[in-house]
Amino acid sequence: MNDQVSKALAAREPLFHRPEFGTSRADFEAMMAPEFWEIGASGARYSKAFVLDALAERHARPVAESYVLTSFACQELSPNLYLATYRLDQGGRHSQRSTIWRYSGDAWQAVFHQGTLIAG
Repeated sequence: MNDQVSKALAAREPLFHRPEFGTSRADFEAMMAPEFWEIGASGARYSKAFVLDALAERHARPVAESYVLTSFACQELSPNLYLATYRLDQGGRHSQRSTIWRYSGDAWQAVFHQGTLIAG
């Protein structure tokens, strides 16, 4: 797999937590494929509309976040479709994350995202 792809996707994770890629609803919508959906740490399935509403609410006021991303890996699933996985520590809340990214034209878009809490 291309090292440039891995670096590009590592720069975009954790998904929706990188202000350099935007913090407005329009910015987040541009990051998502039309068919985007997510499985949250609770195990619930969330639609693109639900995620956009939650992000708009989160960013209605200044956001201060602290996180450490480790164990990043990237795997090509098919041409222009990649799986990015990593471990995220958000102030002691540990999760394993995965995002399926598609490169279309000149932009990366997330197709799917999942966060799974790590016990202990």
